[in-house]
Amino acid sequence: VTLENSLEDFCLMNSLIGRGAEHSIFCAVRSRMQSVSLALEELLVSSQEQNCLTVGIYESAKFLNVDPDSVVLCVLAADHEEDVALQIHFTLLQSFCCNSGITILQVSGIQRLHQLLGAADVNKDQDERKDLHCLLVTNPQVNHCRLQEVGAYCQESLRPDQWVPTLILQER
Repeated sequence: VTLENSLEDFCLMNSLIGRGAEHSIFCAVRSRMQSVSLALEELLVSSQEQNCLTVGIYESAKFLNVDPDSVVLCVLAADHEEDVALQIHFTLLQSFCCNSGITILQVSGIQRLHQLLGAADVNKDQDERKDLHCLLVTNPQVNHCRLQEVGAYCQESLRPDQWVPTLILQER
């Protein structure tokens, strides 16, 4: 039983027994997040195929230093990392992106990113795998409908207490 299946069962059960509006809202939010997760996955794969994806913290920092105007989305990925150096890099990248007007999204689900972007290799240990902690989608001419959906989610999710929206990518 996966979390996704459990949530679907919960939503179905609550809709059948007529639980209140809060359960309907929960199910609608969950559905929206699944839609945005799928949109992000499609956008990242499409960007990689079009050579419009910069991968890795250091590669991203270099690219942002050279051509920040061509970056349309910055994805920061971590699964409950306690690595202080990584958190410092994230803080610096977030600050730069905010000051440059670049949309930022923080995701958890590194394993899913490895599956999507072909970076997973069962013969390599975690340290040898490709660094997917930072992904930059570049090329503002790309008018990808999925970019619009992800961007809209990011704008809608901004709150005074959380200036970087978050999303959970589910393993499949």
